[in-house]
Amino acid sequence: MTDATPRHATDALARYAQALLQRAGLDDDKAADVAAILVEGDLLGHDTHGLALLAGYLGELDKGSMTRTGQPTTLQARGAAQTWDGQRLPGPWLVLRAMEAATAMAREHGTGTVVIRRSHHIACLAAYLRRATEQGLVMELICSDPNAASVAPFGGTRAVFTPNPLAIGFPTEGEPVLVDVSASLTTNGMTTRLHRQGRRFEHAWLLDAQGDETDDPSVLFTNPPGTLQPLGGMQAGHKGYGLALWVEALTGGLAGHGRADPKEGWGATVFLQIIDPQAFAGGDAFTHQMQHIAQACRDNPPRAAGSPVRLPGANGLRKRAAQMRDGVVLHPDILPALQPWADRYGVAPPLTAA
Repeated sequence: MTDATPRHATDALARYAQALLQRAGLDDDKAADVAAILVEGDLLGHDTHGLALLAGYLGELDKGSMTRTGQPTTLQARGAAQTWDGQRLPGPWLVLRAMEAATAMAREHGTGTVVIRRSHHIACLAAYLRRATEQGLVMELICSDPNAASVAPFGGTRAVFTPNPLAIGFPTEGEPVLVDVSASLTTNGMTTRLHRQGRRFEHAWLLDAQGDETDDPSVLFTNPPGTLQPLGGMQAGHKGYGLALWVEALTGGLAGHGRADPKEGWGATVFLQIIDPQAFAGGDAFTHQMQHIAQACRDNPPRAAGSPVRLPGANGLRKRAAQMRDGVVLHPDILPALQPWADRYGVAPPLTAA
């Protein structure tokens, strides 16, 4: 029996996304970078933060809420640190430019940090990490959205934070370790998808407006709304709460722009740091130590037979390799959501892979 699931070549999806963004008025280079990062999210299996975001991005371009052309403004620059105003330019393009700047600083000073205020949404954080680890670098990427709130502080019932994701990537002697987690138990993207489909979570990852645990995503859309639980849930949510506060400090705090300011619409405040191990004990020493730890994790006796311990990112890298070879499997909601935009701009849908 053959697999009848539609699959698409990576380059075909990237061309399709790029064409839609270009027709929406985005600069060619920006459209190419946004398309590449969105497709990378799907390759890694993050199908709520890949091309699923494209229809929303096109809507933002159409409304003028995402800036089509231009450059960020540098507000502060020192030897190993910069602060930018992103001018609401596309988040993936801004993050890739910030990676270039932070990498140059790290090669000279050992570390380089760029903080961006007023970026638009930056998509899947894990989608950037390989670009650093393949150069032998360590990367940390953190963001918050000061324009929205869906996570309450631990012990509370009113939303203050967004899920506040944080990602870390570092090389080993083999595959890199790619960590991408949120300070909440789940994301807005997954909650919205399940709500639209009339489905529930497998676990009680939300609180209703009265503060009671629930697996029903619809509580986020009531009036008053419920909230996503912080990482750790009812038993240990103080840990996710602490992480959320730390994310706010590194993003809104360092950027000097966040929840204390007027809302401008869907966006992000970003902290990005690149570390060059060569400036410390050396790249070989770093990967030797990290390889030892990685192997100790993989060799650890599994709690459940047949379910070996995996490193963060390993499953995504496996999916990526398979989809690069066999074609990308998109969530069934994605292409139908893009069809009205494709019709409007006269862009042919991507062909399925042979």
